[in-house]
Amino acid sequence: MLAAGKLAAPQALVPPEAALPKAAPRSLRLMNPRLDQLQPYPFERLGALLAGATPPPALAPIKLSIGEPQHPTPGFIGATLTAHLSCLASYPATRGTPMLREAIADWLTQRFALRDGALDPARQVLPVNGTREGLFAFAQAVVDPGDDPLVLLPNPFYQIYEGAALLAGAQPQYLSCTAETGFLPDLDSVDDATWTRCQLIFTCSPGNPSGAVMDQATLSRLIELADRHDFIIAADECYAELYPQGTGPPVGLLRAAAAMGRDDFRRCIVFHSLSKRSSAPGLRSGFVAGDAEVIQRFLAYRTYHGCAMALPQQHASATAWRDESHVVENRRLYDDKLDAVLGILGDVLNVERPAAGFYLWPRTPIDDTEFARRLYAEQHVTVLPGSYLSRPTATGDPGSGRVRMALVAPLADCVEAAERVATFCRGL
Repeated sequence: MLAAGKLAAPQALVPPEAALPKAAPRSLRLMNPRLDQLQPYPFERLGALLAGATPPPALAPIKLSIGEPQHPTPGFIGATLTAHLSCLASYPATRGTPMLREAIADWLTQRFALRDGALDPARQVLPVNGTREGLFAFAQAVVDPGDDPLVLLPNPFYQIYEGAALLAGAQPQYLSCTAETGFLPDLDSVDDATWTRCQLIFTCSPGNPSGAVMDQATLSRLIELADRHDFIIAADECYAELYPQGTGPPVGLLRAAAAMGRDDFRRCIVFHSLSKRSSAPGLRSGFVAGDAEVIQRFLAYRTYHGCAMALPQQHASATAWRDESHVVENRRLYDDKLDAVLGILGDVLNVERPAAGFYLWPRTPIDDTEFARRLYAEQHVTVLPGSYLSRPTATGDPGSGRVRMALVAPLADCVEAAERVATFCRGL
């Protein structure tokens, strides 16, 4: 008992559960363990590589590391967007408006010389918020994780393919794309056991980072394999409109299927975007199209996913898909940059003109990470090491000893960057 006139020292109130053994924080125990399989994104690795390097302050920075188009977005796209801001008062439907789906179907029919009416806008076209979001979500919808699945992807690759496969519960299988294979996957090198386990294959044509294009024969061969082994082809064709002037455009998966008499586009899904085609990366607008049964299942997934495209975006997107003049001008701008840069780098680097796209994929005279760090430190030019875009395999790392250069900056900046790279290479 306490003596009279004495007060007990104040004590903190301790909840009863505090006496129990401490458990792992609830938020960590409930996290998806597949997240631990994800590797750092290439640009995160690049930031770590360049940390501590101090480039010459007299040289303005020039970034060739990220493929973000910097050509002005055509004015009519923004004008259409703002003209329909009143639509923000309405919920958009996940499947998109008939206006947008019809514009996409009309564009696909014209661009890939499909039979009139071959694509049903209501059943075979679905808008997505850029191909990045669509590619990732697609794997979550189509992969059965309980069936020991493989997802095949080119190597090097857009890292979304790998992350999508891992989080869908599949094992990625890397198909090396080297100079010896024309920077395309060698389909004939894949054994039957691998094809049998394959549920999904990602393709990228024109390729990132090489710009290599799959021809009709290769695409037809892939469709035959998909029929035989029952897997889905997810064709990332977001660079398909950036091809040299005066040459034929890349064929595309739907065209290859149609040439085989496959108007149902069975097992074939294509992804396209306005980011590169129309220099509108901030619009976050693309679409998937192809096999109606797959599209309808993907729509069911997306209805729960909550990813409907805002109506002003849909109006602006439909306008963009119905205009080709700005795309022709876009191609001209990239052609001019490729001509100028290759004219400077041709004597100092082992580099070839890409078949399409806006990337260069040169060999480096030294290790690719050392090349990137020293180029930044000495010339204030940022490029992406090729090994950050690839994974080592039993036959080697197809990205090692190369760097990716994105010619997205204005012409004058690309020329200045090329001259600095040439100066750097001559000093090695």
